[in-house]
Amino acid sequence: MKKKPLIILTGPTSVGKTTLSIKLAKAVDGEIISADSMQVYRHMDIGTAKITQEEMCGVSHYLIDTFEPEEEFNVVKFKEYALSYMEQIYQRGKIPILVGGTGFYIQAVLYDINFTENEADSSYREELVQLAQDMGNEYLHKMLESVDMESADAIHPNNTKRVIRALEYYKQTGDKISSHNEEQRGNESPYKFYYFVLNNERSKLYQSIDQRVDLMMQRGLLDEVKTLANRGYTRDLVSMQGLGYKELFAYLEGQLSYEEAVETIKKATRHFAKRQITWFKREKDVIWINKNEFENEAGILSTMLELLKL
Repeated sequence: MKKKPLIILTGPTSVGKTTLSIKLAKAVDGEIISADSMQVYRHMDIGTAKITQEEMCGVSHYLIDTFEPEEEFNVVKFKEYALSYMEQIYQRGKIPILVGGTGFYIQAVLYDINFTENEADSSYREELVQLAQDMGNEYLHKMLESVDMESADAIHPNNTKRVIRALEYYKQTGDKISSHNEEQRGNESPYKFYYFVLNNERSKLYQSIDQRVDLMMQRGLLDEVKTLANRGYTRDLVSMQGLGYKELFAYLEGQLSYEEAVETIKKATRHFAKRQITWFKREKDVIWINKNEFENEAGILSTMLELLKL
């Protein structure tokens, strides 16, 4: 049976995926599914650099503004929704394009990763949740380091849900969840895929990140966070762990000065970009598109279209 085409456009934060994705979608008659773990939430526009209706230029987008900030959204839900939207896109005779920087989400769809869930014993999970509250996220992350260093490297200490899931998996199976995921990555993809990773020189990427954070602050990110807080959203929500949100919550609660919060956002975002690049370097069959090798975006698009044998 002939494999269906799937295009992926990913890369580190602030590298310029959004504008390129629109031009790509128009060129191949595609529709875009966001592979971004934060743009899926409503009311969180500035801090997530969410694409606007004007920027979409008529290209259909999915998994943007789909969930409320208090709702749980994870890789299992992403895979479920993405596969459903992909089927609809195929039925319309168009090509789905996964666009975003959450590599784990992309991997889940691309290799049809099976996420084994064992809900039989929630007592250990409750114990870990309590430990995080009593001892802090770093303590839990150290526990993970001691049994699964690969997962600890890939999961941020503040992403307690994923840290807990990894510890749970180890306790339930005696195996590392990183080994399970690595094994699943060996699956043959059910798609004829083109996996583009857009990248830039480190210095230019970091400059873009700093400029984007400054622009977000100018556009009113602090007011956006204040509005979320006034709506009753608290910093312990997964959605509020997003870059820019948790730091400004810390400012509002008096833990950081304004200047410290902004600088912390920039630093954390640079670290995040570095982790993203490390992730994509581990992936197989990717096509690296290095911006510094092109004069302009038109050249990048032209090269991508040449590589796409649709």
